[in-house]
Amino acid sequence: MRVLQIPQLVRHGPFQSHPCCYTSHVSSRLPVCFVSLNPSSSTNPTNDITNNNNDLIQSLCRGGNLKQAIQVLCTEPNPTQKTFEVLICSCAQHNSLSDGLDVHHRLVGNGLDQDPFLATKLINMYCELGSVDHACKVFDETQEKTIYVWNALFRALAMLGRGEELLDLYGQMNWIGIPSNRFTYTYALKACVVSELSICSFRKGKEIHAHILRHGYEGHVHVMTTLLDVYAKFGCISYASFVFGAMPAKNIVSWSAMIACYAKNEMPVKALELFQLMMLEACDSVPNPVTMVSVLQACASLAALEHGKLVHGYIIRKGLDSILPVLNTLITMYGRCGEISTGQRVFDYMKKRDVVSWNSLISIYGMHGFGKKAIQIFENMIHNGVSPSYISFITILCACSHAGLVEEGKILFESMLSKYRIRPRMEHYACMVDLLGRANMFDEAMKLIEDMDFEPGQTVWGSLLGSCRIHCNVELAERASTMLFELEPMNAGNYVLLADIYAKARMWNDVRRVRKLLETRGLQKIPSCSWIEIKRKIYSLVSVEEYNPQIEELRAFLITLLTEIKNQGYVPQTNVVVYDLDEEEKERIVLGHSGKLAVAFGLINTTKGETIRITNNLRLCEDCHAFMKFISKFAKREILLRDVNRFHYFRDGVCSCGDYW
Repeated sequence: MRVLQIPQLVRHGPFQSHPCCYTSHVSSRLPVCFVSLNPSSSTNPTNDITNNNNDLIQSLCRGGNLKQAIQVLCTEPNPTQKTFEVLICSCAQHNSLSDGLDVHHRLVGNGLDQDPFLATKLINMYCELGSVDHACKVFDETQEKTIYVWNALFRALAMLGRGEELLDLYGQMNWIGIPSNRFTYTYALKACVVSELSICSFRKGKEIHAHILRHGYEGHVHVMTTLLDVYAKFGCISYASFVFGAMPAKNIVSWSAMIACYAKNEMPVKALELFQLMMLEACDSVPNPVTMVSVLQACASLAALEHGKLVHGYIIRKGLDSILPVLNTLITMYGRCGEISTGQRVFDYMKKRDVVSWNSLISIYGMHGFGKKAIQIFENMIHNGVSPSYISFITILCACSHAGLVEEGKILFESMLSKYRIRPRMEHYACMVDLLGRANMFDEAMKLIEDMDFEPGQTVWGSLLGSCRIHCNVELAERASTMLFELEPMNAGNYVLLADIYAKARMWNDVRRVRKLLETRGLQKIPSCSWIEIKRKIYSLVSVEEYNPQIEELRAFLITLLTEIKNQGYVPQTNVVVYDLDEEEKERIVLGHSGKLAVAFGLINTTKGETIRITNNLRLCEDCHAFMKFISKFAKREILLRDVNRFHYFRDGVCSCGDYW
């Protein structure tokens, strides 16, 4: 690995390495002790005392004696810029706002409040001390505002999540004609995502992109990586990919950002492909922990166990197996690939654990339907002195929902505020509505919604609509969908769910009405897609797949399987089809579901006795669930399928979910 030695202008203090810092006077870059070239100064006792006091103040600060340094400051009539610089940095290091205010007051009294260099230092100090209001006051009172002063405030606002204010100031700076530099662009871009994600902030990001191109900053890797990350946060994969492809030079941060973009936006195959390309082409880019976390997330999304094992081996070889985020993601990866025991071993191996480690372990047991085990781990976490986070409760409530542990879920929900002082958020209410709805306790679910301290959002109504589909509750489904159509009118999934419920109730006119609404709004149903890993290659199959070279073989094989399992009692559940067709046509449609295609592909391309592992992007339909049970018994194969909600482990005609999913 090549290490670049970057010269530093200033060597002391917590802000000196920051790019916004600069030195306005050559003298401040000289050593503290030097031989004066002015003969008259050496004969002036007053100058000697002044120099000695300034040297003493700086020496005390560097020795950690801030209070004594401030006392000496009171006796010094002419503190230098360097003295105030060291004092300001020392206040930040000691996390002392009161001392910082005192030093600031004396700086003003000595007439140095208009020094842009010290203004930058003060803004940085107040940022470090969490007092952005004081930082803004320094900025407002500084008359000669250089780009470094602007950048210092931008940095403070970005760190504290005040993106809207930052963007307003950025607009003012452009209006008065102060040219941006690469740090300005970086802070402005970060402001687009630290503020609330909206159409306005996305448009602002595109405007900044245009500024970057007009002013020739497209060659700065840090600026372009931040821009890529902005587009990724907004889910604009094509924009992010364009920025990445246009970068003249890429570093490990750039590669990692693009891999993370794919991994977090439901394109795990692209994430793994890009990682492989990086390993082949980017010889200078050595994967870091951030890279490996994203790659493991991609493996987890696909249930690509063999890929995950290879990545785990690489992590061990590179000595990254002691890094907490990497180990936490390994737990999740193995769990989402169906290897709970391996995930448990990773957890047991860890010398240090945080709340994320425990949450990861709770999650993998929960998604497999082991609710009581998940609760036991939650209790062990408390016993080990780790306080649960709000995510801990989302995880454990989901585990209760998958296992039908209604009473246990209620107790945990009540304990959030009463015992752990965690106020329930929208996600917690959504979990509880899902828990009660799955158990057909709709009256309690509706009462919970009505008693909420804030307006229920799409996650709450979405949980209710999903539960209505399970129990074919048309009345509540219509109420939930009405709210969802207002909250997220462009989410096609809500329309499809309502159409499914109408179809189950054989309300064909209403099915056609909802489908017409979909067409009017230009929305399309997300096609069912399944992934299967065979011999370290990942294959995707889409419902009614036309592009797979083995499609005719798969169809013929499925027809043979269908005939065999029908003789054993399998009856196609054609009520999942939302079209008013004859039974034969409905059977043909359900036979083309991606899950069935993946099972057939696995049976053809794997050896006898080998476990078939499948991942599906949607909830497993009732017919595919019944089909898998019969196939596992008929073909004497174990089938591990993970849908969008949970795991299904089919063996000898039985599913681990107990038909509760």
